Amino acid sequence: MLKGISPLFSPELLATLYRMGHGDEIVLADAHFPGHSVNMSVIRADGLGIDQLLEAILPLFVLDSYVADPVVMMAPVPGDTADPAVAAGYRAIIEAHSPGAPEISFVERFAFYERARVAFAVVMTGDTRKYANVILKKGVTPLR
Repeated sequence: MLKGISPLFSPELLATLYRMGHGDEIVLADAHFPGHSVNMSVIRADGLGIDQLLEAILPLFVLDSYVADPVVMMAPVPGDTADPAVAAGYRAIIEAHSPGAPEISFVERFAFYERARVAFAVVMTGDTRKYANVILKKGVTPLR
């Protein structure tokens, strides 16, 4: 445990966030996501919800301000629906830590998988909500 660092971080997740550079992406995946099939770098966070991880990550993580879509979610497959409360909850967390960040973008399922394939890492959570997957693009961390 470290003072000022969320106890939700495993050593592996904290080290991964630290190693990420500007423009790298991390996927926070729901329990349904095929993380091990799409990326070699998978971190397990079973039992945690994506909301909890966003609350822990965003105080330490600058969203990329050089792109229009630093936060991306998977769009529902045609004929299926997503609970709008999921994105609204993420948006509230984002606004609390990164005021004025662009709106969440939505991409088609297979386009999301393609981005996950080249992401820095995939974090597999215990979140069981459909379409709860989110990609965060890291920005430049300002010097203090």
